[in-house]
Amino acid sequence: MLDNFEKLWKDALFEIEPNVSKANFSTWFRDTYISKYEDGVVTINVPNDFAKEWLSTKYYKFVISSLRNLNPSIRHADYLIVSKPPQIEPNNKKQTARRQQNNEEQLGFQELNTDTEANLNPKYTFDSFVVASFNEVAHSAAAAVSKNIGNLYNPLFIYGGVGLGKTHLLQAIGNETRKNNPAVKVQYLTSEKFANDYVLSIQNKTIHLFKEKYRKYNLLIVDDIQFFSDKLKIQEEFFHIFNALYDRNNQIIFSSDKPPQYIVGLEDRLKSRFEGGMMVDISQPSQEERMAILRVKMQQRGYLIPDEITDFIAQNIKENIRELEGALNSVIGQSKIRGRTLSLADVEEVLKRKIKPVKIITADQMIKIIANYYNIEEKSISEKTRRQEIVKPRQIAMYLLRNDLNTPYPYIGRRLGQKDHTTAIHAYKKITCDIKMDKKLEQEINNIREIILKN
Repeated sequence: MLDNFEKLWKDALFEIEPNVSKANFSTWFRDTYISKYEDGVVTINVPNDFAKEWLSTKYYKFVISSLRNLNPSIRHADYLIVSKPPQIEPNNKKQTARRQQNNEEQLGFQELNTDTEANLNPKYTFDSFVVASFNEVAHSAAAAVSKNIGNLYNPLFIYGGVGLGKTHLLQAIGNETRKNNPAVKVQYLTSEKFANDYVLSIQNKTIHLFKEKYRKYNLLIVDDIQFFSDKLKIQEEFFHIFNALYDRNNQIIFSSDKPPQYIVGLEDRLKSRFEGGMMVDISQPSQEERMAILRVKMQQRGYLIPDEITDFIAQNIKENIRELEGALNSVIGQSKIRGRTLSLADVEEVLKRKIKPVKIITADQMIKIIANYYNIEEKSISEKTRRQEIVKPRQIAMYLLRNDLNTPYPYIGRRLGQKDHTTAIHAYKKITCDIKMDKKLEQEINNIREIILKN
């Protein structure tokens, strides 16, 4: 029975992995396993209180969704703290090696190969990174820095939405640097890990060791720097570490979900340091780029999926690469479980919880909803005026018509009173960019989308 639980959990982790960062996946899901299933409730054993807290709160929806995809009778997951997972005695050495290899490949922990000193995962390289127009500038900057650390683009700041490949690029820089010069002291970590180390050093009265540790690196890579928001003591300590590294021409690299100037609660002096180097963004991939990414991921896995299914996934999974890869993993996992290639109907069933429902709405209906939301007359959106109270709703209308309804630019231009369709193109690009930096605007657009769905 334990073997069945083991397979169920491995298949679930296969789906969960693309939905969380590599560092968090390794931290919170390592040494976990299913020990019991009764009356729709699975019991997942975890190694400590921290893992129980994180899995039962932050990652609960990923866990339960993945388990339900594999077994719809599962209704709930409980977590039990157990110091060590059970050891299953293999029949022979070959089985031991095979189990070890399967764990490594399927779960992505790669314990035997992980560069524990630098905290780098060897699977994240420039060769395995899919380059397209939405990320080529960030890729070029990262590759250039890896060849000339400390002297080019220092610091390097990469920003973009969740699941678009920032961590992959950061780790690729570290791996490439270590490969070219093993003597270089490299450290990759999340800002959360830095904060935890700082707090522990205060509690243990070892702050001097903490300062020495982070000043010794030739290349320091900090992921998700926005976590420093409102943590003033941690920001102060990091500011001094940054200066010490920078003054010695040591390379510093950051990632964030937004540019420094839009990280609320980040001190101006840190913003200034971050903006003093090279800032590059990663935008969302187009449908054609999503299809290309899927093909590369299939090639990496040695698995072939029919074109109609690839098209279906690319058309319906639009948010980010992590979700795209998660959908692909779900399809591959279900195909292996069923022992056959899935039909399009099968894939629709497998991915139904991942695909956001689409309701048909006309351009006129959308424009009316936007006008009502901003409390302006519907006809005013199409008027040729530069009044700000009209310009902003018009640009949002152009953005939503293009992004959500895939309306042709010429039609958008004509419908909203513009002779030249380039106005619609400009509005789409402007709002796409502004959303990344303006949380209020992002919330307004999400509110409009909710109203559209309700209608």
